[in-house]
Amino acid sequence: MLTRRETPADVSAARAVIAAAFAKPGTAGSPGSPGSPDPVEATLLDALRTCDGWLPELSFVAVDEKDEVVGHVVCTRGHVDGVPALGLGPIGVRPDVQRQGTGLALVHSVLGAADALGEPLVALLGSPAYYGRFGFRPATELGILPPDPAWGDYFQVRTLTAYEPTLRGTFRYAEPFDHV
Repeated sequence: MLTRRETPADVSAARAVIAAAFAKPGTAGSPGSPGSPDPVEATLLDALRTCDGWLPELSFVAVDEKDEVVGHVVCTRGHVDGVPALGLGPIGVRPDVQRQGTGLALVHSVLGAADALGEPLVALLGSPAYYGRFGFRPATELGILPPDPAWGDYFQVRTLTAYEPTLRGTFRYAEPFDHV
């Protein structure tokens, strides 16, 4: 497996991966079901691609030995009380290759790229048990508040080299997240 920046040729495959990763098994939303509605994460990805917060240099795919896209992750422009920061997600791995390290590789790749670009932090909403292995911790420990207080410890941040402890306030994702 290789992780690399997404190219224009990867866009539809990356979207298909996100749709498959978030489809509900056994429901109308299952991949291949006629007329199945797209998972919200797939429509969010579409909207992010057309918004001002889209950062193509932080959209990564994982490809297998046949160069097929099997995973995707993106960070988009967010802000902490007006100061630029990043929001991670959606991230997804094709169901048939999950639990093989693809998600791990994608997160490491996008965090490394974000750090190299001089970003201060990456925020996300996700499992503390899973994302803790990457250095994410509850955002409130750093004085960064979630867009929705009900998110609690599931709203996490990973500080990067350019982080300054004076960066505090409420995090805001790219605009399409407001419609999820």
